Amino acid sequence: MADSNKRTIARNTVFLYSRLILIMLVSLYTSRVTLKVLGVDDYGIYQTVGGVVSFLAFLSNALATGTSRFITFEMGKEKPRLSELFATVRVAHIFLASVIVVAGEVIGLWFIYNKLVIPPERLSAAVFTFHFSMAATFLKITQVPYNSTLIAHERMNVYAYISLLEAGLKLLLVFLLNVILFDKLEVYAVLMCATTVTVLVTYRIYCRRKFPETRAKLSFDRELFKGVASFSGWSLFSSSASALANQGVTVVTDMFFEPAVVTLRSLALNINTVLNDFMSSFRTAVNPQIVKKYAAGDLDGSKRLALTSTQYTYYLMLLIVMPLFLLTEPALNIWLDEVPDGLIPFVRLALIQGLFQSIDTSLYAAIYAKGRIRENAVISPLLDFIQLPVIYALFMLGFPPVTLAWVAAACYAVLAFIVKPLLVRFIAGYEYGAVMGMLGKCMVITVVSAVIPVVSSILLDENTIAGFIIILMVSLISVSAVVWTVGLDRGMRSLITRWLKELMSKKRKW
Repeated sequence: MADSNKRTIARNTVFLYSRLILIMLVSLYTSRVTLKVLGVDDYGIYQTVGGVVSFLAFLSNALATGTSRFITFEMGKEKPRLSELFATVRVAHIFLASVIVVAGEVIGLWFIYNKLVIPPERLSAAVFTFHFSMAATFLKITQVPYNSTLIAHERMNVYAYISLLEAGLKLLLVFLLNVILFDKLEVYAVLMCATTVTVLVTYRIYCRRKFPETRAKLSFDRELFKGVASFSGWSLFSSSASALANQGVTVVTDMFFEPAVVTLRSLALNINTVLNDFMSSFRTAVNPQIVKKYAAGDLDGSKRLALTSTQYTYYLMLLIVMPLFLLTEPALNIWLDEVPDGLIPFVRLALIQGLFQSIDTSLYAAIYAKGRIRENAVISPLLDFIQLPVIYALFMLGFPPVTLAWVAAACYAVLAFIVKPLLVRFIAGYEYGAVMGMLGKCMVITVVSAVIPVVSSILLDENTIAGFIIILMVSLISVSAVVWTVGLDRGMRSLITRWLKELMSKKRKW
């Protein structure tokens, strides 16, 4: 990887992580206050209704994957047709958004009235929330081409800047939720929709001013759409399974347990979402380079970057997961006013799942760059499809709610260590030994770096201030030291050392 590309990835990563840290802090605070203001039952109702909307929106996620890949790939060509491609995918997204809204209003409402366990006195508020969630879904789907263009142009700093607006709006939302006297659940749905509209409009204005292709008039090129549609068709199959695993399980849980149990899973998934956002920040910075190298014919460079970035993604995730896993109880006490019973095992399994997901998602970049996702769309989703009936059957047999977290973690372990290595070998032409060697190194680093932190957590009480700080610092230092000495190659260590020296030199001059 050339130094210029490394610097671009590093700069974009810094912008994305700055954005993420800000959003994470606001999200954790707003989740805490929202749970307190809405209460456990209303919070669970909102997550359940939102799950119905997300299940319907899996169609947009499939087309979004194809849109992002083809815009990025088109930019790697000598003569790109960006205006024609953007106009085509924009028409497709408007059409798809309209279909989803119609389907949602028919199927979703039937499901809410007939299948979900919602207290009768809160049913009207749940339906009200559903309508506003559908409106937000429509806007998000039509926004996909603009966000894909922004990522393809690698303008990651824009995310950081607009996040200041997003964070401010969410903090204002929390304040208004406390002072407005109307139904809290309904007010929350309206304010969340308004926040979504404001942020998406801001992104759209920026794109139309900076990227000429986004100002193209609505048109539809069948030839261009065939490539996107073929890619997205297989992605659609995969996304539908993912929707069943991640959102359908919420609905199944609500069928067997009270909304309070849904809240446990939702809070754990909030943490898993934060982890995935950390991972996505790095992947968003590096994936365009992988695709552009492949489009330009630099296949070896694309492979090296894909494998190296998979390692680094895992290291960054491990640096977060290790201390959180050991300090789950005190961390939850800091986050929430009152920690619901049974939340800790949900959270710890979500953290482990996040490690597996970092490998699964990172290796997918190799298949994504090649553009041949048919096999992945057939094989990988089988595990996702299996999750739903397995969880349903286990619940029928009387297993506890945390069973669904065990099933999800096991699913992603198989994807990370068996399915994806085989797929990148036979589809993208990677050397199997190189892939497994990379994964083996990640596992060795995990075990070695965990020894001292685990011992310290056994000897110390993590619920005391001193114990918490010591375990936190030991975990961070242990992971960082092992990754530096074993995980990074000499070239990366030299580059990081140079960056640190340049940074220190600039500070001294300032």
